[in-house]
Amino acid sequence: MGTWKIGSYVSAAERQAQVDALRRGIELGVNFIDTAEMYANGKSEELVADAVKDVRSDVFIASKVSPENLHHDDVLKACRASLARLGTSFIDLYQVHWPNPKIPVRETMAAMEHLVEEGAVRFIGVSNFSVAQTQEARDALSKNEIVSNQVEYSFNNRLVEADILPYCTKEEISLIAYSPLARGKIVDSVPKAILQKYKMSPAQVMLNWVTRDQHVLAIPKAANISHMEDNAASVSARLTSAEYGQLSRA
Repeated sequence: MGTWKIGSYVSAAERQAQVDALRRGIELGVNFIDTAEMYANGKSEELVADAVKDVRSDVFIASKVSPENLHHDDVLKACRASLARLGTSFIDLYQVHWPNPKIPVRETMAAMEHLVEEGAVRFIGVSNFSVAQTQEARDALSKNEIVSNQVEYSFNNRLVEADILPYCTKEEISLIAYSPLARGKIVDSVPKAILQKYKMSPAQVMLNWVTRDQHVLAIPKAANISHMEDNAASVSARLTSAEYGQLSRA
């Protein structure tokens, strides 16, 4: 479950609807929640805290440190602020949101390893990193691994297939696909036979397709219960490899 733009609301009812959507996702077994300190100026993390407050042990929380906070002490400060907003003693996956060429990645990774050592973070990830940047981050770590790279990936944006996805597959790094529904640009090229066979909408097929590789997980946003239920149902069945190939060509 992605939370970009979740945490922005104009009424208490709208906020509660967002919490309820996340709660419904957890009920349906969707236990990975991705957020970031920059989402809604921290309010996204606060909303996630409300959604998981009595089921923390059942969920995997991922958050991200902003590129302007990548100096060693700033990473530590940012993480502790996120922990407070999330109402938890640890973050399962802490990611560098964007690379910052003005700050040495070795300094950032030293802070990340410090957080792992003290138990504030379980796993280290990156986001929007190229293959070279990911490798540089890996080389900067002494005791831990980079376990994930979060990048944009959808039917409409397949740039990662050129090098990032093959690299992640080879190195056993998870690829977290953000904007897997192409920011609402649902395609109309899904063959009707596939839609009818699996009783799925085009959006559900898009999510099913993007997660066809075992190294890829998608984090679509759902701000209401019905969208959450649709997203969860998108992987209720798997297509054949021939059908995935047909979709890729389409």
